[in-house]
Amino acid sequence: MAAAPVLLWFRQDLRLADHRALSAAVATERPIIPVYILDDETPGAWRMGGASRWWLHKSLEALGADLEGLGSRLMLRRGASRDVITALMEETRADSVYVSRSYEPWARRLETEIADHLDSKGRTFRRFAGGLLFEPEVPKTKAGDPFKVFTPYYKACLALGPPKPPLPRPKSSLSAPANWPRSEDLDGWGLLPRNPDWADGFCETWEPGEAGAEVRLQRFLDGAMAGYSDKRNRPDIEGTSRLSPHLHFGDISPHRCWQAVEERLAADGQGAKGGRSFLRELVWREFSYHLLFHWPHLPEKAFRPEFEAFPWDENAAALKAWQQGQTGYPIVDAGMRELWQTGWMHNRVRMITASFLIKHLLIPWQAGEDWFWDTLVDADLANNSASWQWVAGSGADAAPYFRVFNPILQGKKFDPKGAYVRRYAPELSKLPDDYLHAPWEAPEAALSAAGITLGKDYPEPMVDHGKARQRALQAYDVIKKR
Repeated sequence: MAAAPVLLWFRQDLRLADHRALSAAVATERPIIPVYILDDETPGAWRMGGASRWWLHKSLEALGADLEGLGSRLMLRRGASRDVITALMEETRADSVYVSRSYEPWARRLETEIADHLDSKGRTFRRFAGGLLFEPEVPKTKAGDPFKVFTPYYKACLALGPPKPPLPRPKSSLSAPANWPRSEDLDGWGLLPRNPDWADGFCETWEPGEAGAEVRLQRFLDGAMAGYSDKRNRPDIEGTSRLSPHLHFGDISPHRCWQAVEERLAADGQGAKGGRSFLRELVWREFSYHLLFHWPHLPEKAFRPEFEAFPWDENAAALKAWQQGQTGYPIVDAGMRELWQTGWMHNRVRMITASFLIKHLLIPWQAGEDWFWDTLVDADLANNSASWQWVAGSGADAAPYFRVFNPILQGKKFDPKGAYVRRYAPELSKLPDDYLHAPWEAPEAALSAAGITLGKDYPEPMVDHGKARQRALQAYDVIKKR
């Protein structure tokens, strides 16, 4: 009798290299049936947003082609994961499921549910690490508790020793089943936008998939890494890795990124400062997962309970102006437009735009989190929720509540020649540098020469920074006194 096949369930691990579940399935020498399940039911409110669905389509295309190169196929099914897994095991006579761990609250519940269900049927459900350098339950304080502050968490992670080296890509063809189950059509899932195609600019910016991730990594190693520690805050230059969507979807593993940086540093120590700074940012990503794992309410509720009493201003018109990049503050508007055009935003500008929404407009951080969830190709529940709460001051190891970014000074400091603003707010492109980040301060002659009428060609600032800052501090005083 032929050996029962293994179901290899792909999730946020859309690659063949450094894939522990895949390597373990290959080691069984049994037929392997790779499957991806589009489950919009189980995540509830956290089903993938529009930009993420675009990336998913492209990455699944790439993964399918890579599997075909190994003599295999990627099966596609849509529905509740437990139901699909159960049906596929009946169809294929598979007796085991191999899968990489996920860490979202709903995903953890799902894994436990499926594991218990299969165990009751005498079948195997094997979970493997791979999406993180350090599993979230491993780093602990001396008291055995999870960390709430990044620096001691970072030191604890380093004390664990170097992350495991990445596993190689399978060298030979994958064993195929005698009969392949039915697969759904990727185009039929409707993941790509139509009429209008708002993702047109995405294709110019990104190459989803494992090959695209490796190209992006090498580009970073050869270019931005050496100056990363100094230039990563500059949105006007290519000073970051832009690996975040590849890491989120698992086109590349953090172990591969860590190894590549360490190897480059060993070969050429000139980029040591930048390389170490980048590795620290990888651990910051891990810290967000650590927080989500131990405090699963992080995406919905303030980490610090006193912030539940914050006097927010639910202003739909102000929220829409922020979403559309029409606040009248150029660095904010450029960031929101970059997000819409490319599905991504520079991290420094994410902090500026988030601070503006929360502290200048007093709109709840959850509204910004929701918008980023739908529009970011790297929308990641752990990083998104932890970062929004960090800016709001309501999270773990959060920014001080009294820190209110001045968007004018932030623009002048991190976009000194205005290249970033001019790219994404081209109506301001002819303004002199001195006035670019505060157009309302420009003399009428300068505005006229630039072809700008404020309120018509570009909006007046929707709030005064000084007054907005004072209002925010007064609002924070409400919860300080509690």
